[in-house]
Amino acid sequence: MTIARMKKIGRMAAAALMALAASPALAKDVVIHAGKLIDGVSATPKRNVSILIKDDRITAVESGFVTPAGAEVIDLSQATVLPGFIDVHNHVTGGGSRRDKLRGTPEQSAFQSVWNVRAILNGGFTTVRDVGGNIEVLSGLKQAVNNNLIPGPRLLISGPALSPTGGHSDPSNGIDPRWQRADDWKMTVVDGPVEAIRAVRELRKRGADVIKIHSSGGVASVGDDPNLQLLRDDELKAIVETAHSLGMKVASHAHGKGGIDAAIRAGVDSIEHGTYSDAETYKLMKERGTVMVPTLFAANEIYEVATKTPDLLPPTVAGKAIAVTPTMEGNAIRSYKAGVKIALGTDQLGWRPHGQNALEFQYLVKAGIPAIDAIFAGTRNAAELLGKSADIGSVQAGRYADIVAVAGDPLADITELQRVQFVMKGGTVYKSGGKPLPFD
Repeated sequence: MTIARMKKIGRMAAAALMALAASPALAKDVVIHAGKLIDGVSATPKRNVSILIKDDRITAVESGFVTPAGAEVIDLSQATVLPGFIDVHNHVTGGGSRRDKLRGTPEQSAFQSVWNVRAILNGGFTTVRDVGGNIEVLSGLKQAVNNNLIPGPRLLISGPALSPTGGHSDPSNGIDPRWQRADDWKMTVVDGPVEAIRAVRELRKRGADVIKIHSSGGVASVGDDPNLQLLRDDELKAIVETAHSLGMKVASHAHGKGGIDAAIRAGVDSIEHGTYSDAETYKLMKERGTVMVPTLFAANEIYEVATKTPDLLPPTVAGKAIAVTPTMEGNAIRSYKAGVKIALGTDQLGWRPHGQNALEFQYLVKAGIPAIDAIFAGTRNAAELLGKSADIGSVQAGRYADIVAVAGDPLADITELQRVQFVMKGGTVYKSGGKPLPFD
């Protein structure tokens, strides 16, 4: 991408961002009276507690309803209060079919992502890790959120995922060679350790927080087999060692056992999907501390498209989607029962509107995971995977005041988490009474 084109994207995105520019008041001292608190630490909810907030951080959690002098009181005494939710596998710039994306532009993606992140925040997700998208668009989006130009969750970004020629993230798969713009796609495709190392360093230079790789083939792509290991062991090792030396986590998309196990042995921090994992895989994950991200939202999303509107997908993709979805659901409960740590990630592809991320809680429970552990997957466990436990994932002193509330009891009905009534991020209220607050 040329400098001129990047500047053009920046100017156009800035216009969109300013149209939605936010200026909510940040209260200095706030106390939340919580009727029931699921704090992301204990499996037992606390009742009738006060959450004291100074600027953007929680200063204390106290029993009973207390009101410090001069503090603004937010009454959630009839609600269930939880930490802000975390989605560790999303594509916030996504939307529509692969054909639409090929016809689209980074400028269009930038505009769309502004609305996507706002919807995600209104759904109660205060932190999102994006693992595969245009690095320039994502970097600009992240800066806009951090600078309070637009409402959105905290963003950690990977930029484009890395895979070999013909792999899951090779955008030229299925495209007539005469129309392939290889120069624009070089960073996504790596062949050999040298190219892999260079790509990791380049992504970090461009603003990536995390590295995403494809150690196996995928489902929503043409020409690659999800059962096959695509990145070689030496390529995996080069990527992981380079990323870790730069303080970056590595997330590996992997469906087939070979690609999963190789990625774990190389030292990746999480396995995304993990479809064909087995007992040996789970044992290896526990030994290495690797986290499983089952992404059941994506499995159900693409299965629905493949069965109801298959014309939207290439035939090979539809066939793969129908084949893997039941196995992905089985992997979630098998890995949980084996003692592998689970983190919530939707892998939302954009077929459904963004903002429905909390469906993943429901899918995890449907797979057999207890409601409290599904909640931990989207709070405490997710924060640990991101290396951000000191800041997010729980309602404790010292953490960011990222807080959501629902009217009912999500331990009795996990779908309550799809009806978030209150959203606070960093001490600023973005949704109250079930309605997003205006930004003007």
